[in-house]
Amino acid sequence: MTHKTPLYDMHLQLNGSMVDFCGWELPIHYTSQLQEHQFVRQAAGMFDVSHMNVVDLKGQDSKKFLEYLLANDINKLTFEGQALYSCLLNEKGGVIDDLIVYWIAADHYRLVLNAATHDKDMAWINHHANQFHLTIQEQPNLAMIAVQGPKAIALFQQATRLSVEDLKPFSGRFEKTNWIARTGYTGEDGLEIILPANDAPVLWQKLLKVGVRPCGLGARDTLRLEAGMNLYGHDMNETTLPYEAGLAWTVACKNDREFIGKTALLMAKAKGIQYKFIGLLLEKGGVLREGQKVIDDSGREGIITSGSFSPTLNCSIALAKVPDTMSGQLSVDRRGKLLSVKVVEPPFVRNGKVVYKENSNV
Repeated sequence: MTHKTPLYDMHLQLNGSMVDFCGWELPIHYTSQLQEHQFVRQAAGMFDVSHMNVVDLKGQDSKKFLEYLLANDINKLTFEGQALYSCLLNEKGGVIDDLIVYWIAADHYRLVLNAATHDKDMAWINHHANQFHLTIQEQPNLAMIAVQGPKAIALFQQATRLSVEDLKPFSGRFEKTNWIARTGYTGEDGLEIILPANDAPVLWQKLLKVGVRPCGLGARDTLRLEAGMNLYGHDMNETTLPYEAGLAWTVACKNDREFIGKTALLMAKAKGIQYKFIGLLLEKGGVLREGQKVIDDSGREGIITSGSFSPTLNCSIALAKVPDTMSGQLSVDRRGKLLSVKVVEPPFVRNGKVVYKENSNV
């Protein structure tokens, strides 16, 4: 049985093409995925992300618990409202999930986790919380809308009469019952609004009236890929170390803080990380897809973890996990035909601009 978000009826009214996504009925697109993608890059689009798992942690040990639970250091948060991106690791250093944590106030933190990993995330969090003094409360009665694009802030303000342009990137605050954060998953400026489920259709309608375009999962995926943002279950999983998925920057190992997976990560670094994460660009000849092999001149093989056509670059791009020893000219095996690809450093696109750098060292 699939779940429906509080915006389900809105999607049907707008002729959304509905699909089952991690047990939720969500729109893959409304009209043209390409147009929805370009609208976010050029103006403002909105996404129903109410399927995400919002969890509040409260209590005297909330911070202490997150110091132990997360690979990134919660002490990097220096003011209330600030956000931190981190991975949730197992004892072997593999990624259970990636998430955003907000410091709401005093001993109150809010996690936003993926829908596909809900059950294992909550089992893991609750298991390790037993030795700490805090409460863990899921928030199924909340909805979440992402408004993204260069005009997102201005149009949101026009629709709601709220002033949010002073919000710093990667931070948020409450406006009455709505948590409004300057975060997103598209590589553009914008907001993610967590609000009571009953209020979500009202906000959706207000945004529609000022010209914010509804966008589906398809555009969300090509936007995040252009932005070089990982997708859990594709670019990383429980057998992937953060170092192998371009997420070394989310790991804080240098101080004395102990966290789950730290010992395994330190051992892996001492032995030498076996894989690296790269970007690929195919200027002509087809579309790069997840699961295709990446091969160098010496026969070493890697694999594409995410790949698609890039509407902004007008060619195919991909993220790939390859052996650390891989070098020279790389090719992708597309149904038995080797296609030469250019190695680049993601992100490919940020804030509407092409920003990738060629990587001659692979």
